[in-house]
Amino acid sequence: MIELGRGHAVSAASADSYFARWIDHDSWPSWSPDTEWVKLDGPVRTGTRGTMKPAGGPKTSFVISACRPGREYTDTTLLPGAKLVFQHTAETTSSGTDLNVLVAISGPLAFIWAKILGAGFRDSAQADLDRLVAIAEGQS
Repeated sequence: MIELGRGHAVSAASADSYFARWIDHDSWPSWSPDTEWVKLDGPVRTGTRGTMKPAGGPKTSFVISACRPGREYTDTTLLPGAKLVFQHTAETTSSGTDLNVLVAISGPLAFIWAKILGAGFRDSAQADLDRLVAIAEGQS
């Protein structure tokens, strides 16, 4: 596995409020401006497939690989020779909601995809999380 990007924040908003945003695919462009749109092929749950359109890129298919209400939303995009994983987690602690985002890639061609995609995710993982925190705390 090659880590492409990571983000961390502690928030006063609840873990449930973050999970609600993660599964509200229509809201993704508001906190992830590199995303034009996201559509699901069924209900939000582990195993559901979807399609997304990155800004300036081609449509791509993904699958929800983990969906634990109030705790985790992870999706995986299958690329030729690699799997690109976006993991979002929330944990309630005594100081608030501890949020983590990890963007990683694995597979036999991961090193090639990391060179192509790496810089973008290195820059956007924390920035996207910061925008999401601002939105969630503004609505709390």
